[in-house]
Amino acid sequence: MQYLPNILFAIALIAGIGFFAMNVRKLTRNINLGKDIDRKDNKAERWKNMIKIALGQSKMVRRPFSGFLHIIVYVGFVIINIEVLEIIIDGLLGTHRIFQGFLGNAFYGFLIGTFEILAALVFAVVVLFWTRRNIANIKRFLSKEMKGWPKMDGNLILYFEMVLMTLFLVMNATDVPFQEAGIGNPISQFIAPLFDGFSATTIHTIERTAWWIHILGILVFLNYLYYSKHLHILLAFPNTFFANLNPKGQFNNLASVTKEVKLMMDPSADPYTTPAEGAEEEVPEKFGASEVTDLNWVQLLNAYTCTECGRCTSACPANLTGKKLSPRKIMMDTRDRLEEVGRNIDANGGTFKDDGKQLLNDYILPEELWACTSCNACVEECPVNIDPLSIIMDMRRYLVMEESAAPQELNAMMSNIENNGAPWQYNQQDRLNWAKEE
Repeated sequence: MQYLPNILFAIALIAGIGFFAMNVRKLTRNINLGKDIDRKDNKAERWKNMIKIALGQSKMVRRPFSGFLHIIVYVGFVIINIEVLEIIIDGLLGTHRIFQGFLGNAFYGFLIGTFEILAALVFAVVVLFWTRRNIANIKRFLSKEMKGWPKMDGNLILYFEMVLMTLFLVMNATDVPFQEAGIGNPISQFIAPLFDGFSATTIHTIERTAWWIHILGILVFLNYLYYSKHLHILLAFPNTFFANLNPKGQFNNLASVTKEVKLMMDPSADPYTTPAEGAEEEVPEKFGASEVTDLNWVQLLNAYTCTECGRCTSACPANLTGKKLSPRKIMMDTRDRLEEVGRNIDANGGTFKDDGKQLLNDYILPEELWACTSCNACVEECPVNIDPLSIIMDMRRYLVMEESAAPQELNAMMSNIENNGAPWQYNQQDRLNWAKEE
């Protein structure tokens, strides 16, 4: 019985980390459903972007108020969780504040005191965030795509953080030897008097209960990330590293289109050549994208990294003029469809069974795609370098080149370019008539 708490702790730790690892494998599998793309060039620039944007939060502070608050939560939550290492060692070995003996009272007190101040700041900021989401009526949190689960998910994370910070402070406040030492308790010393009058046994029980719920809460939080928009806590780093380094507005050439053009220009190519006996006929590669598996793996990583902050949508000129397009919804829809495809694969023994649905039309409507002005405002605004425009353009390409479903105005323009060499409906010989004197 003496080692029962240690055994239970080890089981909880192994189960929590094991379930997290299983979800990471599933996440990796889903992202790898996308097409391959080479993003290994210019590693120095990629490392710089990751350090500046993901670690340094440089794009967050473009909106100073919310950016500064986010930095407090980000820094506080990361630094406070350094103490998790001590909790894990204590839980496995049955010790109590094992680092205090190694680090000495002065340095240990400085660390825990810093953690307490950060915990109080994080709690206060999280309350502000909750107020902004639920009371302040900020437009970007009221969009249609933020109803239901997305709103609940955002609030659940805030509740998680409030509870974890409270448990950390209560754990310290009810640790009698820690309070008597008077080190590292700048916040918890004001909470400790709330427990005056309780018996020593009761206070110890409260401290142990807070300790257990705190570490179990962290393990639950870790595994909840996979189902939450807060997966960006982990994915912001690879997402900024693998982001597109080309100038904004520079579109890539589709390899499938290039291949077809080369075949058309090759006089020796025979498009009617039949495959050799026993060989499978090569299926032409699809132009553009209508399903998540037509996108590349970086675009799928983008979808999982989306923070649902809505900065992209609040900067989108199409959305601001009342169009249906919301870049945030594009990313959320892509992620939701990818998750659906992943569940289909899991349910069918590792292979996808056609469910009669696809990303285009079932999730994202052509009306949304054609509302985009391709101005790159969404890409510029995203605090973690997500590129909704690349998905929009790939789906437009599919509509034009596979379904000939471009809007009438665009079809007329392309016909004019083909026939007249210009977007306007003028004969080439008449193009300069405007310059002739009356």
